[in-house]
Amino acid sequence: MKTSSVKELLSSDKFLQEVTVKGWVKAFRSKRFIALNDGSTIKNIQCVVDFENTDDNLLKRITTGAAVCVKGTLVESQGKGQNVEIQVSSVEILGDADPDEVSKTILQPKKHSLEFLRQQAHLRVRTNTFSAIMRVRSALSFAVHQYFQQNGFYYVNTPIITGSDAEGAGEMFKVTNFEANKAPLNEEGEIDYTQDFFGKQTNLTVSGQLEAETYAMGLGKVYTFGPTFRAENSNTTRHLAEFWMIEPEVAFNDLDANMDLSEDFIKYVLKYVLDNCEDDLAFLNDRFAKEEEKKPKLERSEMGLIERLKFVVDNNFKRVSYTEAIDILRNSKPNKKKKFQFPIDEWGADLQSEHERFLVEKHFKCPVILFDYPANIKAFYMRLNEDEKTVRAMDVLFPGIGEMVGGSQREERLDVLKEKMAALDIDEKELWWYLDTRKFGTAVHSGFGLGFERLVLFTTGMSNIRDVIPFPRTPQNAEF
Repeated sequence: MKTSSVKELLSSDKFLQEVTVKGWVKAFRSKRFIALNDGSTIKNIQCVVDFENTDDNLLKRITTGAAVCVKGTLVESQGKGQNVEIQVSSVEILGDADPDEVSKTILQPKKHSLEFLRQQAHLRVRTNTFSAIMRVRSALSFAVHQYFQQNGFYYVNTPIITGSDAEGAGEMFKVTNFEANKAPLNEEGEIDYTQDFFGKQTNLTVSGQLEAETYAMGLGKVYTFGPTFRAENSNTTRHLAEFWMIEPEVAFNDLDANMDLSEDFIKYVLKYVLDNCEDDLAFLNDRFAKEEEKKPKLERSEMGLIERLKFVVDNNFKRVSYTEAIDILRNSKPNKKKKFQFPIDEWGADLQSEHERFLVEKHFKCPVILFDYPANIKAFYMRLNEDEKTVRAMDVLFPGIGEMVGGSQREERLDVLKEKMAALDIDEKELWWYLDTRKFGTAVHSGFGLGFERLVLFTTGMSNIRDVIPFPRTPQNAEF
């Protein structure tokens, strides 16, 4: 007999049919009622056991966490809280779960702290919170590909091992085949990377942008969606050492078109989740409300989780120049009363998360796109404006998150790009291939990067980025 999923059975109206379902026991009450879940939905299906005609040794093995195969008849439920249930004809134990061992884990049916859940990341997907988060993450991932594929983009796989630093930040994980303390040295006494596996110094990528740009200049519209790495010693709720990035690059798009693309894309993927993850979002919405109640009144979100998602989907993002934003921040109450950790004194300041969140959450009360940033706080590849002080950069800022998207119109002029690289001591020989795209049919082009985990964070209402990726990689933590 075909095995059905819990999700299929809960939505079925074909009563009195014989069914088979496999899953894990969430609870077993009164030797009679099994709450069974298989991961297909946040909801459990109730399986009613005729305990008087069931072997007592078998009943003892139906414990929380055990994997079982249940066969029986799907009937209309007599109890509250569910439409259907299974009248059990047989239960097979597929995998036992010792109650004494379960009591030491997060499988024990009680509330656990998120920190405790992180210590058992291999089991936390069996909890309601994390199964909901991961189903939403999966739906968002599908929506990302669907959006780009439907809009004429080509999916490009850029290298994970790279010899270039797209961000110029230098916080990269080195890749080497040398054994520790046995690396050969050159005449200057430095490590001789010409003898290494790739014949040069290489790292794990921080971005696929530069390579994606070269493909946009042949395919027109491309996107990458893959893992990226930052060796940044940041133990915060917003940073990971390994995370996933979505990076579209589009030939012939200017900054305005780039802003249009980022807004349209975000609205599409959020609407997809609203339409396809109702049960999980309802659960996460309730969880979000309870978490907000614990916060001081002034720090609470003015909207519920689902309300916030709909607000983003239904409203235009506010577009504000960096210069206008600085004026707003400089004259704001928190700045005048010295409440900002990083006071805004003058034009040219690099905006921090507290400034971004003030603009979004307090001043405009909607997502904001900031554009035309000072050139000296942005990367070398961003197009210089005619004022020669600002670049065609843009950031999309979200409530509760700060920066969601960072992007720009790219510098398509070879001479200007070379000047900017020289000013930052970036070796032209290292990026000769990147400069080539400005020699053979250069054109205006733009793109952006969106940290996927930040998108999942916003969508699920979680407050720590370590809770929206299966196995977080952070300083001093590479467990699992």
